[in-house]
Amino acid sequence: MLKVISAADMAEVVNTDSLERALASGAYSRNTPFPHIVIEDFLRDSWFDAVVAEFPTISPDRWTNYSHVNERKFANPNYATWGDATKHVASVLNSPAFVEWLGRLTGIEGLIIDESFEGGGMHQSITGGYLNVHADFTVHPHNRQWQRRVNLLLYCNQDWRSEYGGELELWTRDMKSCEKRVAPIRNRVLIFNTDMDSLHGHPDPLTTPVGVARQSLALYYFTQEDSPVVRSTEYRARPGDGAKRALIYADKQALRGFARAKRK
Repeated sequence: MLKVISAADMAEVVNTDSLERALASGAYSRNTPFPHIVIEDFLRDSWFDAVVAEFPTISPDRWTNYSHVNERKFANPNYATWGDATKHVASVLNSPAFVEWLGRLTGIEGLIIDESFEGGGMHQSITGGYLNVHADFTVHPHNRQWQRRVNLLLYCNQDWRSEYGGELELWTRDMKSCEKRVAPIRNRVLIFNTDMDSLHGHPDPLTTPVGVARQSLALYYFTQEDSPVVRSTEYRARPGDGAKRALIYADKQALRGFARAKRK
C-alpha cells in the first residue's frame, strides 16, 4: 500500500525547482521524435543517495530475470520488498500533487497511477544486458480500459561512464534513424509519451565491469478509456541488424502469445 503523500512531502523529496523549469520551458510537446523531457538533479541529493543504497544484489527470490532475444534485464515490481526510501520516493511519484504536475507537463488529463507497478518498479541490467528498440504495451494487462500514456524513468547510477554504453535510444517512427540518446547518469529522469510509435531501447549489450549494474526506477501512468487498442510490446529491428531481424520478429510473436495469456 502506497503512503499518503502531501505537496509538502513531495517538495522534501523532489527538486521542485527542476519541475517548474521543465514546465515553464514548454519543451515537452516540442521535443522529437516523440514528446519527452530530460530533467537533471530530479531528487534531493539525500533521497537519491538513499534509493541507490537500497538497490540490492540481484537474487532469484526477489528479481524476475527477463532473458530472451529482445531483452536481458532484471526487474522487481514488488513494492513490499523495497527499502523504505525507495518506497517513499515511489509514493511521492504516485502522489496527487506529482500526478497533477505530470498532467500539466504532458497535457494529458486524468492520469492514473498503477500501484502494482506492472512491468515497472526497480530495474537492473548487468554486463551484457540490453533492451531492443520497441514501443511499449498499450493496455494494462489486468485493467482492460487502462491505456498506457506516460513513462517515467529515474536513473539510479552514481558513477555511470560513457564507455559502459546503456544510453536509451529514441528512434523515429519509421526506424530510419536514432534521433536522440539519453545516458542513464546520476539522478536524471526521462519522461515520455508511450504512444503506439514511441520507439526506444538500449539495444547494444552493456560493457559494465562485473558488479556494476544499470539501475533505474520505472513508473508508468495510464488513462481510463472506453476502447483502447490492445497491443503487446512491439519490438523493432534497427537498419543495421541484418540477420538478427528474423530473430527479433520471431521472439516478438512468441511474446504476443504470452501477453494474451497474461491478460486472460
